[in-house]
Amino acid sequence: MKKTFFFLCSFFLVIIAFAQPAKEPMKVTDLLKVRSLGAVSLSTDGSKAVFTVTTIEPEGDSKLEYKYVTQLWLAYTDGRAPKQLTRSKESSSQPVFSPDGKAVLFSRFADGKPQLFLMSLDGGEAQQLTRYKYGASAGRFSPDGKKILFSSSVPFKELLKDSTLNPKKELPAWPMEKTGLPNSYLSKSSAKADPDGSMDEIRAYLENNAADKKAKVVSRLNFLDEQDVNTDMNITRFFIMDASPEAKPAAVHTGFYRFNFADFTPDGKQLLLSGDIDSLEHPDRSLENQIYLATTDGSGMRMLQGTKDKNFSSPRIAPSGKLLAFLYSGTSFVSIPKLAIMNMENSNQPLIEIPFDRTVSNLTWSDDGRYLYFTAQSNGGQPLYRVDMTKPGAPEQLTDFNSGLLGFDIAADKIAFIKTEIRSPFELYITDGLAKNAKQTGEFNSNWVNAKQLSQPEKHTFTNDKGMEIEYWVMKPANYQPGKKYPLLLEIHGGPSAMWGPGEASMWHEYQYFCSRGYGVVYCNPRGSGGYGLNFLRGNINDWGAGPTSDVLTALDKTIAEGWADTSKLLVTGGSYAGYLVAWIIAHDHRFAAACSQRGVYDLATFFGEGNAWRLVPNYFGGYPWEAAARATLERESPINYVQNITTPYIIFHGDNDRRTGFVQSEMLYKSLKVLGRPVEYVRHPGGTHELTRSGNNRQRIDQMLRTYEFFERWINK
Repeated sequence: MKKTFFFLCSFFLVIIAFAQPAKEPMKVTDLLKVRSLGAVSLSTDGSKAVFTVTTIEPEGDSKLEYKYVTQLWLAYTDGRAPKQLTRSKESSSQPVFSPDGKAVLFSRFADGKPQLFLMSLDGGEAQQLTRYKYGASAGRFSPDGKKILFSSSVPFKELLKDSTLNPKKELPAWPMEKTGLPNSYLSKSSAKADPDGSMDEIRAYLENNAADKKAKVVSRLNFLDEQDVNTDMNITRFFIMDASPEAKPAAVHTGFYRFNFADFTPDGKQLLLSGDIDSLEHPDRSLENQIYLATTDGSGMRMLQGTKDKNFSSPRIAPSGKLLAFLYSGTSFVSIPKLAIMNMENSNQPLIEIPFDRTVSNLTWSDDGRYLYFTAQSNGGQPLYRVDMTKPGAPEQLTDFNSGLLGFDIAADKIAFIKTEIRSPFELYITDGLAKNAKQTGEFNSNWVNAKQLSQPEKHTFTNDKGMEIEYWVMKPANYQPGKKYPLLLEIHGGPSAMWGPGEASMWHEYQYFCSRGYGVVYCNPRGSGGYGLNFLRGNINDWGAGPTSDVLTALDKTIAEGWADTSKLLVTGGSYAGYLVAWIIAHDHRFAAACSQRGVYDLATFFGEGNAWRLVPNYFGGYPWEAAARATLERESPINYVQNITTPYIIFHGDNDRRTGFVQSEMLYKSLKVLGRPVEYVRHPGGTHELTRSGNNRQRIDQMLRTYEFFERWINK
């Protein structure tokens, strides 16, 4: 009888197993299914959350081209299903609730400019509130809901002649750096354009040529934007208007000050601002930032925090108005800002510094002002933290390292947050002030991800030669079977101060795709990564090559030691700084069957000239290419100087419009390898910027991933 019973049980278990639908492998085109969530905001009573959802949709009738569309969604904290609020062909962004929770203010393009719209939650179409000629963004309500504060990016040349914003036709106090000419040359000349005329007429002729895009005349230091040579400059100005359609905006401040943040104080009587208004340096040269308080018409401005060679940012006033939280640091890029609290009622009282060796973001006060919440990348995740202001000390960690909070808001002891984790790249959750018993609201990706065969990362650690603990993650192939051997792909992050882990969304699809193709994936956070404190962050100063290489290759070696990797089929890839490190590695190590660099830096002296991220050179290497000590370091650390040692089959990618790192270096690297007769292929994506693989043209995103996979397959299956 027992044997019959066990036989029947086994029989039914087999039947159930076969009845379960098989999980599907991740496809490259699943990239198009990922819905990205962001900009979450809670109503004052905590009953509703508004947030953005970005989808990838077909572009017109084409079956190959796709576009990004961002719409607003509304979720309820009582568990009701979320619903879509906007459906316009134009994307909607930056949503905030009105103080009474009955309407949502947001930004949308209209006639080529961002403008503010107001949508009642009782129904009906959104009303366009602004038609400002320079556009309107980042709208915020005053606490009583009667006023709206917004920012506008005003072209410098327009500001010079704008009769409302600059009625006295004033000129900036800082020099425009037009060699040999004073700022007065900016004043509009009445001279008629004549190439054969007087000097004023010749200058008028030349100005016309520049205006007609026949010449780009560069006199600024930061003349490169993300995709082009840009000789123009914009000044961010803030405006206040009544919260009603067609109300006239009034400028909060005058002049040519460089503000980047403004918000109402809790009583609505003043504005908190962040920027640099004391400097006589050109904005391209000034790296300082201060925090100010002013009345809502911009008068009575006084500095709350600011000093030479310091950057004060992210100011947030507690609901009581008594405490100010902010971040401050030096002007070096390789630093971690300190989190500090200022007593607004007694500025002579010493600052309270919160001991926390991580980079903080999204400072948010609880309604009662007892807690200050924030997120910070740390140890492969992006947890939520809070500080108890009744006994300020080390922050309390509320969520784990295996997920990342990509945005959150808090109201009425409820938290709405967007989370990424292996089970789904973006989902919305609602929880209490302790982040306990979080409940997912809606299914934005998990509905299709649940049908996919996912590879789970396994976390490991080792101690490097500097005594630093290095974390790395191993993902076995999705179809892994013990006893078999598999190709192993070493993935490297950029930055160099980026951080990867289960709580970072940007690589979610790529990792799963390669695992679905039968590859194992290993990635780590080598010295110089963010998320591990200041000493770790500065661990690659004057050492971009050998030290980080040791860390990533140790992670690779330890993965190989597990016994399932085919050492004849090792592969390596990375972008930006990691494109650099791939080139360095294959110039010093020949174990890889094939390698891939994307949007990389290969000659540091050239990068200083052609990349808009050029300040990485003095920040990491202590000087400039013309200085003897720095020059020697830059030459030692540049992969181009070891190109003769590269024999690994190599595919190099760069976007035609990538001005963050520049693209001349990739041409140099490719041409050098071609002259040397090495197996190399070079791919340029027309119009592609440095963000191509994250937010670029989706056909090109798929193209780059497939070309990488196809190239790898060529060389591991020879």
